[in-house]
This record gives sequence, C-alpha cells and structure tokens, in this order.
Amino acid sequence: MRNIGFALIMLLAARPTVAQKPSTTKAATTTTIHYQEDTADIPNPERGFYIPIATSAGHFKPLEAATLAPLFHTEHRQGKARYTIHSTLILREYTLDTFRSQPLSQTFLDQLEHDLQAIRKTGIKAILRFAYNDKTKTGDCPDIYKICPPYGDAPKAIVLKHITQLEPILKANADVIAVLQEGFIGIWGENFYTDYFGDPGKNGPGRIMDSSWRDRNEVLTALLHALPADRMIQVRTPQIKQKAIDGPEAPIDTKPLTQSEAYHENPAARIGFHNDCFLASPDDYGTYYDYGSSNMPQKEANGPLREYLQQDSRYVAVGGETCDDAFSPQNDCAPAGHAEQEMAAMHYSFLNSAYNNDVNNDWDSLGCMSSIRRRLGYRFVLRTAHFPTTTAPGRPFEFTINLENTGYASPFNPRPVLLVFRNKSTGREIAVPTAGRPQTWFTGPIKFVGAVTLPPDTPPGIYELFLSLPDKYASLAANPEYHIRLANQHTWEPTTGYNRLGVSVSVH
Repeated sequence: MRNIGFALIMLLAARPTVAQKPSTTKAATTTTIHYQEDTADIPNPERGFYIPIATSAGHFKPLEAATLAPLFHTEHRQGKARYTIHSTLILREYTLDTFRSQPLSQTFLDQLEHDLQAIRKTGIKAILRFAYNDKTKTGDCPDIYKICPPYGDAPKAIVLKHITQLEPILKANADVIAVLQEGFIGIWGENFYTDYFGDPGKNGPGRIMDSSWRDRNEVLTALLHALPADRMIQVRTPQIKQKAIDGPEAPIDTKPLTQSEAYHENPAARIGFHNDCFLASPDDYGTYYDYGSSNMPQKEANGPLREYLQQDSRYVAVGGETCDDAFSPQNDCAPAGHAEQEMAAMHYSFLNSAYNNDVNNDWDSLGCMSSIRRRLGYRFVLRTAHFPTTTAPGRPFEFTINLENTGYASPFNPRPVLLVFRNKSTGREIAVPTAGRPQTWFTGPIKFVGAVTLPPDTPPGIYELFLSLPDKYASLAANPEYHIRLANQHTWEPTTGYNRLGVSVSVH
C-alpha cells in the first residue's frame, strides 16, 4: 500500500497529451480537453480474470500477503493458460468438510479473518464461497453423470448456524469482499447435488418441491442479512433469484429488475449470478433450466431465462467460469462463435483464469482474448471534457465530462466520484464530492454533467484538477490500488489513484 499523504508533496512529471481549445462565454472562460485512449488491459478493482485459490477446513492452507503479491502485482500466465492476466480478484472457496454436523470452530473463524487481512494487505478483493464438499462419488445411480448420493452437504440448521457465526467477520471485512456467492447448498455449493435441499436431478424427484425452495430461500435470506446492504450475493441460476423474490410458484417469465428498482439495497437489487458453465451447452449445463415446484409443470426455459438474465444482469454482479469445451464452435470467438456477444449481453464482470482453459485458450488463439481482457466489467475512457478556467469559493464550478464505457458492465458496487483540486504551489488538495454514480455508467457513451462548490476557506491560487473514483469504504479510500483507473494515456497518477484531467483552474 502507498501513503496517499505523500501525494500532497509529490507531483508526477508526466502530463496528459491533450488538446486545449479555450472558448469564451458570457458566464466564464471555459476550456475543452480532448483525451487519448490507452488500449492496454487496465487492472481495476472488482473486474477481470480472477485467480481461484481454494482450501478446506480439514487441510487449511492460509493466505499470506507475501505469496499473494507476485500473483496479483504482476502480469503473468495462470495455470495452463496461454494468455497473461493482471488480476485484482481472488476466488476464495472454503470447503467446510469437518463442520457438516457441528458449529464452526474458533480456529477456523480466526483463519478466515487472517485470510481477509492478507487480501487487504495485497490490495485486492475477494469473491467468497463456502461449501461442504467439492468431491463427487460415482456409482450405479440414475444421474446422467453418475454422480451419486450421499452428496455430503449439511442440513439447514447447520447451514444457518454457520452463517450466523460468519456474519460478524463478513460485515467487518465487507470492504475487501467484492461479492459473496451463495454456496453452502450441494456439491461445490452449486445448489444442485444436495442431500437436504431437494435433489432436482434424476437421483431425486426431478424437480424442486415448494418446501425445498422455501428452505433454499431461508439460506439466501440469511446470507443477505450477513453482509452489509451495499454488498451483493451471487446465485447459481436465474431461477434461484426468481424463486427467492417471488416465492416457489414464481414462473420462468418473472419480470426482471428495472433501473428504477436497482441499487436500493433490497433483496431483488442485491442478488446477482455466477454461471459456472458459461457456454458449455445449449442451456449451460442446466443454468437456464426450469427446476419446477410442487404444482407447476416444468417448461422449456432456455429462451425465457436467458431473456430474463439479459435484462436483470445490467444492474447486478455477474461472473463465473467456463467448464467444458464441448459446445464449440458456439463458445469461440466470432464469427464462428458468440463468446463476446454473450458476455456483453449478460454483463459479465469477471471470469476464472484457470478453468476451463481449453475454452479460454481458444479465445487466445482465435484472437478475441485481448478484447475480453479489456472489456470484462467496466472500462471507462475519457473522450472530452469542458471546465471553467476560473472559479471562486462559494461559486458553482460547473463541468461536463464525456466518457465512454467500452466494457461489458458497469461497476456493481457503489463508489464515490470526487473532483480533486490540487494547489500547484503548495500541493494542498481539496477533494469535493460530486453526484456521479458509476453504477449507472452503463456500456456506451456517458455524459457526466455536474457542479461542485469549493469551501469558503479555499486559498487563492492555481489548482490542477483530477477525477478520483476511490473505494466507498474509508478503510480503502486512501489506497490507490482500490481506485478506478481510466483507460487514457498520461492521466493516471499511481501514487494517489487520481486521474489527471489536464486542466488548471484559477481560484480567486
């Protein structure tokens, strides 16, 4: 981590390559800035390819900042990948194999706390998932893949007890939790092969009964309560969200989230998706399948659930992994496949860098990996901006900043947008909040129009102007590794995490 106070006395020599075109109006002299795009893959918080590092309670391997740093502070190849990544996300999966019938131990809770501290020291964020078993048992059973019961998860009472135990740690460390995946139910926490929550496959009744949906909903409600209201939970399939919001009888054509309903910290606005078989089959191995209920007949769901997710995913966290290369060429780059079109339509923010690299490596060899690396999640590019060249304390400083989000999604977690005025003589900084809301900076052009007012005690002088998009949490706000970097040349100031806007303002 870097000391942000150092930025008060240090100015970088680099300056943005911009063209300034002053124009005079009756109100004030304004200047127009044109910015140059940086075409590199920009490492930014809560987006991109993640690195999975799993552990189990029975054979716990703790995270250490010293060993995490080389993985996350350098661009490198991960596992069998033929492509490089510069990751800011870790998928930390915990298999609670020794606690299927008893409370979590204090030792495990301390280990979890230690891991989250190591993640914070490294300057990254975590996607978290808890499950009870990550291994399958084969045998002579009806399941098409011969995955047979017992599956090894835990009963509802144990699950709810564990969530209650985890809640204080999750809330205390929510700053470094990008998103929590529902987990807990079934092998791998993927909500399918389960001993206690309704087996929907051929080993069971072939559908999920109402009582099992209610049990599942109880677990999801407990998880929503275990995190602050500004953090989201990802579920494995769109239907899990439909049943959680509208009950066991919710149909597959349930209405998706709208922009007016989004970002209000209610359950519907806080439930996103993780597709762990992205483009693996026509229905992504059951991701877009109707698992039914007690009384409603099952219907063909691939089309309706895809349409639902396309609309709902615009406002929530979406990520996952590929799991099989059998659905080729559909899972390839265009023109033979539609991998990028699917990521854009479903607003993907992150994917697994290590699995399944039979698919991921095809994206590299077929030519679309560099685009995917750049476009996962958000990617904000400054195009032009208009600023007054003079202002005074107490006077509105009105501005227009034209950006473009060339990524697949907007940021799913809230964060502030600040204009930072730095006195060019003294180095004093004044950070003024704006009304900007990056969660609503969706793919495409963004016209950010605003006004700020400098405090009455602002000293006169010439001030350099910066745009700052720090983390919402005060614990991370001063760490530049948690700031959003704009995809422009010569604007990033790494010691502070500010984006230089290429304009000087006279305050008098």
